[in-house]
Amino acid sequence: MSMLVERPPARPPAGRHAAGRVPPPPPPTGGGDDGPREPSPGRPLLDNVRLAMMFFISAEVMFFAGLVSSFLVLRSSAAVWPPPFQPRLPVAVTGLNTLVLLASSVTMAAAGRSLAAGDGRGLTRRLGATAALGAVFLAVQGYEWVELVRFGLTLSSGVYGTTFYTLIGTHGAHVLGALVWVLVTLGLTARGGFAGRWTGVARACAIYWHFVVALWPILYVAVYLA
Repeated sequence: MSMLVERPPARPPAGRHAAGRVPPPPPPTGGGDDGPREPSPGRPLLDNVRLAMMFFISAEVMFFAGLVSSFLVLRSSAAVWPPPFQPRLPVAVTGLNTLVLLASSVTMAAAGRSLAAGDGRGLTRRLGATAALGAVFLAVQGYEWVELVRFGLTLSSGVYGTTFYTLIGTHGAHVLGALVWVLVTLGLTARGGFAGRWTGVARACAIYWHFVVALWPILYVAVYLA
């Protein structure tokens, strides 16, 4: 008497379902056409130098906002502004000087384009133009201060003189510091020193210059015109 041995059902081949359909492949873990590799970390939008500059400018904005707010409070509490027997500020000359400073921001923007294009000669010329315009702005401001002091407007002339020299003098010190930075950048550029790590320093210099330029029209309107 023969015995029947029950065989287990045949298993489908690897990679195939019982119904004969091939399962879809797993989704790749990488991106694009690079295959199933893990995506590499992206480059940061800002390098460390420019990121630090943005934090520094944020602090500067709050500092000048406090100065301007104090000036407006003191001015609004005064019965007459400017006080009697005090010299008037040179509105027209300072307006022309404002155009000089704004032009320096245009040349700095052109220098940034030269830096991005790798044009060292154009970068040197445009940084030189920026430095020259900044020096002209400071020279005109200094001449105005000498004339105002000669006509009797000093730090001891009460709130009017104190607020004027504090606001405008603080901005002038910032322009002077930015001008020194531009001159250092210009010196490095003239020697061909803007490969690699110096590029971020040049861009940070441009950010700071644009900041001191953009700040001046606000002070000009608040102090000279309003």
